[in-house]
Amino acid sequence: MNSIPAQDIKRRGISAVDEALQDGPVHVIKNNRPSYVVLTEAAYTELLESSLDAAKAHLHASLSDLEAGRTTRYESADSLMKALDADES
Repeated sequence: MNSIPAQDIKRRGISAVDEALQDGPVHVIKNNRPSYVVLTEAAYTELLESSLDAAKAHLHASLSDLEAGRTTRYESADSLMKALDADES
């Protein structure tokens, strides 16, 4: 994990982050725990695009299931939630 203590950022400024970003995303450590992740603009854009691509793929799969009749109807939101909770177990 590429990390930098928050104190280094406070002491050295953004240049500390710039240096660390050369090795990939930077986890900022605050109180001995990772608290933030800093990405380059390019990495952030790529993350957003891949997230959108994944959402589109899920939507297409859901539409295919709907068209093929692979759906289940529930009587209520409560019964749906119970079924979802059972799937997690």
